[in-house]
Amino acid sequence: MSVVGALILSTLVAPVDATADSAPSEKITLDIKTINGSGCPAGTATASADVASDNTSFTVRYTNFTAKAGGGVSALEGRKNCQINVLVHVPQGFTYAIAEVEYRGFAHIESGASALEQANYYFTGTSPTARVRHTFPGPFHGVWRATDTTDVAELVFAPCGESRNLNINAELRADAGSSSGGSYIEMDSEHASVDTIYHFAWKTC
Repeated sequence: MSVVGALILSTLVAPVDATADSAPSEKITLDIKTINGSGCPAGTATASADVASDNTSFTVRYTNFTAKAGGGVSALEGRKNCQINVLVHVPQGFTYAIAEVEYRGFAHIESGASALEQANYYFTGTSPTARVRHTFPGPFHGVWRATDTTDVAELVFAPCGESRNLNINAELRADAGSSSGGSYIEMDSEHASVDTIYHFAWKTC
């Protein structure tokens, strides 16, 4: 199941000189500085991130990030968010934007129920992008997929020569609707096929 949405960006594009023909050859590294939210309370949940060997993307894996509804669970379980603050170490002379994000998760959604995934991104000191909503109606059971893409002209790049953290705020919701059973949607690395892939766009400064 896949839904494709275009990100509506409200921040100004940082000045850059030219689109890079390829990713930098020097190995990119990143550090997760903080992780917090109702879906990943500090000290009770974790996330990990790995950069692709060709520097074209990085992958985030969550644990215990789940929204639930129905079956007697508290209404507070129906909406969960997780915000990650990550510093991407970029080689001198380059800057980056997030061009596309691929989400995968696992869900069980009863007939009459629904679930939702949405996210936005921003560099520290800039305005967040608009959230793109991906809705999944029941009945459904299995791996769900969603993709956010950004037009080239609307890419928002990190300021050249500055160390700015990237903030990723993801949200999951579950709504029991007219169903009587329990439903859930999750991004949890317990399932081997579940991860989130962030694709870079590179430019030279």
